Amino acid sequence: QVQLVESGGGLVQAGGSLRLSCAASGRTFSSYTMGWYRQAPGKQRELVASITRSGSTNYADSVNGRFTISRDNAKSTVFLQMNSLKPEDTAVYYCNTYPTITIGWGQGTQVTVSS
Repeated sequence: QVQLVESGGGLVQAGGSLRLSCAASGRTFSSYTMGWYRQAPGKQRELVASITRSGSTNYADSVNGRFTISRDNAKSTVFLQMNSLKPEDTAVYYCNTYPTITIGWGQGTQVTVSS
């Protein structure tokens, strides 16, 4: 059974940085477009960034210029480098395939940005 394991979250002050990782076990996802999503309390889950199997990227306007998504297909891992963090970035962050969700959601990793 395929599992997604997100890690790297934590508590950081505004302006700080974090690097999130998402590892897939059970199969490689090198042929899929992958996305990082986030869900803040009381809000719907939203796409933050996506990366195709060849490395083309797209970002939500709210994070463009601050976040960078990358992937290591050999290790079935996707990363999200988050810089210049803002309190509004506080959320649980998840990874999954994009645009169609094809894997059960992992537990996510909590990112909390204090002002």
